[in-house]
Amino acid sequence: MAQPRVVLVVGSLHHDIMVEADHLPRVDETAVGRRWYPKFGGKGGNQAVAAQAAGARARMFGAVGQDSFGTFLLDALDKGGVDRHFVSQVEDVGSGMSVAIQNAAGDYAATIVSGANLSIDPVRLSDHDLWTDVQALVLQNEIPVEVNLAAARTARARGIKVILNAAPARDVPRELRAVVDVLVVNAVEAEMFGAEPVTDLASALSAARHLAAHYESVIVTAGAQGLAAWTLEDAQITLPARKVQVSSTHGAGDCFTGTLAAALAEGRSVHEACERASDAAASHVQGRPSA
Repeated sequence: MAQPRVVLVVGSLHHDIMVEADHLPRVDETAVGRRWYPKFGGKGGNQAVAAQAAGARARMFGAVGQDSFGTFLLDALDKGGVDRHFVSQVEDVGSGMSVAIQNAAGDYAATIVSGANLSIDPVRLSDHDLWTDVQALVLQNEIPVEVNLAAARTARARGIKVILNAAPARDVPRELRAVVDVLVVNAVEAEMFGAEPVTDLASALSAARHLAAHYESVIVTAGAQGLAAWTLEDAQITLPARKVQVSSTHGAGDCFTGTLAAALAEGRSVHEACERASDAAASHVQGRPSA
């Protein structure tokens, strides 16, 4: 039996400190929380674990510090079955971390400190073994754009599909846009990139069409509304979200992107990949693993 295809994730690793509170604090307010706990995170790390859970062989390229947070992150990658041979431990800088506050409704806000993620060495992308059997590359915006560009160019030269989850929103240079096959953004990010506000599936589709001027395929996720996509392959796609009881939305977007990458690496169409990823994200927000 053939082994699953490899999804390579080049991206961030964060030790998350999760805080639960009744509501998110306003400016100058000291809110009282109910509890806190550590959690494995970073968009890159989360997406790698999700891709592995979705049936791919996930490989992580990134960096952590030589500290207890770094040990926590490496252990979590091992537990998730992710190949972390290409995650380096850098000296004299702390591991990436974040503090996220989640309210009673399951919504959250977070602040990240990039730390070692800013020390990822793009030269190491030239390692031939890194690219063995890779069918899809996943990038995000929590690492330097120079690293993303180097990874995407290498992938494009090898005929590997490039997926950019442009979160958090920041300027994407024309050189990077030219080597990205699939752009994934949420409603807020789509608006920050110049689309009209996304309030429903029709406006999500309009936003995807607007952004498709620069990308071959664009997927706009709209939370409880669902998602819309504009692609050369499947033209217009709209998928209503499955109605679920929300436990927490934290990490749902990363679950979506990792599962999407696993399906695309398997050779699925964008439409099929979106269906799988949407189902996985719905299970995630319920606090249950996807089937």
